[in-house]
Amino acid sequence: MEITKPIIYLDNNATTPLDTRVLEAMMPFLTTNFANANSTHQFGIGAHEAVKEARVQVSQLIGAEPNEIVFTSGATEAINLAIKGIAENYSKKGKHILTVTSEHHAVLDTCKFLESKGYEVTYLPVKPDGLVDLSELKTKLRDDTILVTVMLVNNETGVIQPLKEISALSHKMNAFFMTDATQAIGKIPFSVDDLGIDLLCLSGHKFYAPKGVGALYARQKIRKVKLPALLHGGGHERGLRSGTLNVPGIVALGYACALAQKEMQQNSEMIVQLRDYLENALLKIDGTFVNGNIDNRLFNVSNICFRGADSDAIILGLSNPETDTPLIAVSNGSACTSTSVEPSHVLKALGLSDEDAFSSLRFSLNKFNTKEEILLAVKTVKKTVESLRLMTS
Repeated sequence: MEITKPIIYLDNNATTPLDTRVLEAMMPFLTTNFANANSTHQFGIGAHEAVKEARVQVSQLIGAEPNEIVFTSGATEAINLAIKGIAENYSKKGKHILTVTSEHHAVLDTCKFLESKGYEVTYLPVKPDGLVDLSELKTKLRDDTILVTVMLVNNETGVIQPLKEISALSHKMNAFFMTDATQAIGKIPFSVDDLGIDLLCLSGHKFYAPKGVGALYARQKIRKVKLPALLHGGGHERGLRSGTLNVPGIVALGYACALAQKEMQQNSEMIVQLRDYLENALLKIDGTFVNGNIDNRLFNVSNICFRGADSDAIILGLSNPETDTPLIAVSNGSACTSTSVEPSHVLKALGLSDEDAFSSLRFSLNKFNTKEEILLAVKTVKKTVESLRLMTS
């Protein structure tokens, strides 16, 4: 469908727009320098060197070594490679995995699959603000726990978990610690060593790179992680993931990491001002409140409940092509489950009723949003919510 109206895009936790500088960096590898990175002629060597540079750029952003980065098609593939790999390679120690009820479905569904294969998974609840209860986590760890996996930033609420404390508890039980850092990467500074991370998953399209490329970090020094191959046939990516490399995507991912390292601070300072203005203005509407902890939260996210107004109806109203306002893109949950008729499992984990979960919207901003857009979004959301409440009262 061709969209002719202006768009105010506030659904950046689903995907971000492609930074034009990232597009420029990857374009030569789609056009003139299209060689296979494993070819030994000069063109192939050039592609190989570009991949090598991107591996360095990704590793530098998270404080890792280049040989600890494995390129994938995205975070979901990386998550599967990591969790299933740990389960297969360390089953002699045990078959117990610990995760959290508010994780992304890529983690939860992979764990459910492993349960069908004889593994035991503990799904730790979260407190009403979305944070893990460290004392409860400690009681659930066991001698046969092989993996603890907790996301750094929640995709729906933006809540930031205390990973350093969680990883320390995990390592005391000789379990590996993994984090889905998809929403954190390129937005907040962190080091895998400082946080004690053994495995980390990320996707490029969450921080201005294209869709279809991501990476897995697997620690190779101190608590070295050994994983079996996911795909066989050529031995690419340290033998873990055979297949011709997506050179344009990898170059784009690397360049997005380099840009993030330089611009992260200024982006966060600008975006948090817009987010706070949006949130404070919308909270003036009666019957509204923020879901999740507001002190330990990513700067670009606000998940707000509008009691008495169905979130699907709000989304339709904001994206109605027949109105005289721009189309406004927001979300009522993870983009990966947006077609589900079930309430958000993340909001339910926080203790919300079905009605409140179905009345909640996620606003997630990017570095290209403007004050003018936010002012118009606030005005339009208020008008839409008030209209819906009148219709149902």
